This record gives sequence, structure tokens and C-alpha cells, in this order.
Amino acid sequence: MRILVTNDDGYLARGLRTLARAASAIGEVSVVAPDREQSATSHSLTLHYPLRVRVTDEGVHVVDGTPTDCVVLAVGELLPARPDIVLSGVNHGANLGDDVLYSGTVAAAMEATILGIPAIAISYAGKDAEVIDSWEEVLVRLLHRLVLRPDFPAETLLNVNLPPVRPEAVQGVRVTTLGRRAYVDSLTRAVDPSGREYFWIGGGESRWWGGPDSDFRAVHSGFISVTPLHLDLTNYRLVEEIGRWDLSL
Repeated sequence: MRILVTNDDGYLARGLRTLARAASAIGEVSVVAPDREQSATSHSLTLHYPLRVRVTDEGVHVVDGTPTDCVVLAVGELLPARPDIVLSGVNHGANLGDDVLYSGTVAAAMEATILGIPAIAISYAGKDAEVIDSWEEVLVRLLHRLVLRPDFPAETLLNVNLPPVRPEAVQGVRVTTLGRRAYVDSLTRAVDPSGREYFWIGGGESRWWGGPDSDFRAVHSGFISVTPLHLDLTNYRLVEEIGRWDLSL
């Protein structure tokens, strides 16, 4: 099995190395990753300047672009053969609920799905990235359960979140739905030393809500969350209702 591993935290990230080692237990791994932190770049694709690639002594392809760029280049040019699956992560931080709309980690997996390649995005919900190494054995077992299935769903990616507990304390695996998250006080307005006003997005507090089967409830209860995501964003429940609106011009 040919496996492409990528991420949005950059090619030096601990989570990327951990995932690549775990994936090597089930197949031949190639790593193509951004040259720097690309969190919250979502599905951004570089169109207005050329992309450059270098190869490290360890054989990692380093791209000066986004996670989506990495998947496009890997599949289209860099790899000798099309991968059988794409693994993105392990992200340093959760990708739960609305996070999936912003996440470069999820976007890389989504690009693979668009290209017709099965894909899994994996994130660690804890704050201490240094403990991600300890999840390698659990990841090997989980990947065996997910990657080697002959019935991996088409046009669907799996969004996996590891809970902020010790690997040996994991309660199990739950298949979940997306929860909802709202940020409070996440916008800072200030003045720099030159007297110029600036704005900083980030920080603040987050508030969660969702049903008992939501991803954040599973992770906060010590379970690994596996959420199937598909590409069709159509709200089918409302198609008929909105079709009855008077939209004549």
C-alpha cells in the first residue's frame, strides 16, 4: 500500500513524524509537507506565485505552500505512483466541530478526497504536542482498523481526534457527528510601538454545544472521535422548502 502523509504544522512537526512512523507499519510512506506552519489556511490553493520544492536528507518533500498545495503536487508530480490513501496530521490541536471549515489538516484530506483518494485527517486535542509520540502504538492499531478496510466509503474523509489523555487511558472509539463551537473575545484591537492600529485574530475562549453523539463530547469523555465528512454541502432538508419560495425576477 502506498501512503502519502502530510500536515499543516510543517515538515518539522512532531505529529507528522509520529504519523509517518505509524503509517510505515502498514505500507510504503511518502511525506510531502509545508515548509512552515499553515494552520487555519483551510483549502487555500496557491495560484499567484510559483511553488518550490526541496527534498531533505530523510527524503521528505518540503513545499513552500499550503497543505492543499502539498497534496496536489504530490499526486500530480512528486510521487512515482498515485497513493492508495492520504493521511494528514497528527495536528497539534483539536479539529472538532466548526474547526473543520478552517483546518489545513482537514483540507489536505479533503483535497485527496476530491482527487478520488481515500483520506483521513488526524488531530490531537491536547495542548502538549510533545506527548504525541506516545500515541504511535495506538495510531498503528487504529490505522489497521481504518485504512485496510475494503469498504472505505467513497467521496468521504474521516476526521479523527485523539483525546487529551494518556494513550493507555483511552476509553475507546466513537463514531460521531460534528459539534458546534463559538469563539468569544477572539479579536484583539491594539496599537503597535509606532502608533499604528492593528488587529489580531485568535485566542479568547471557545464554547461548545452539540448532541450526545457529537465529536467534542466524545473527545472530552476520553474517547477517540471518528467523524465521516463528505464533500456535498447541500442542505437537502431545505431544497424542497426553498424551492417553494417566490424567486422570480
